[in-house]
Amino acid sequence: MKFTEEHEWLRVEDDVVVVGITEHASEQLGDVVFVDLPEVGREVVKDDGVVVIESVKAASDILAPIDGEIVEVNEALLDDPGKVNEDPMGDAWFFKIKPADPSQMDEYMDEAAYQAHIA
Repeated sequence: MKFTEEHEWLRVEDDVVVVGITEHASEQLGDVVFVDLPEVGREVVKDDGVVVIESVKAASDILAPIDGEIVEVNEALLDDPGKVNEDPMGDAWFFKIKPADPSQMDEYMDEAAYQAHIA
């Protein structure tokens, strides 16, 4: 897994990258009450706002960590946004993206660097 400074995690699965938020981010948000997911097929550029999360504390944007095409979204979050609090590093992923340039992943932190970042 790779991690962004914005507390997103990225996991490569075959030719796509799965994107979610870290447990740290989930705790900071508080109880998630709404998730707005992108359209499948949408082309995104790194740092585009892709997902909107609303919690009891605030609304936050999840940014595209890399350039590419959204190939799948986690529709289970539409019916149960609280999954983001229950399993942020597992079942509560937001979207899968087919990278235009996989080397963009190289700039992100590994788990040890991320743990140091949030310490």
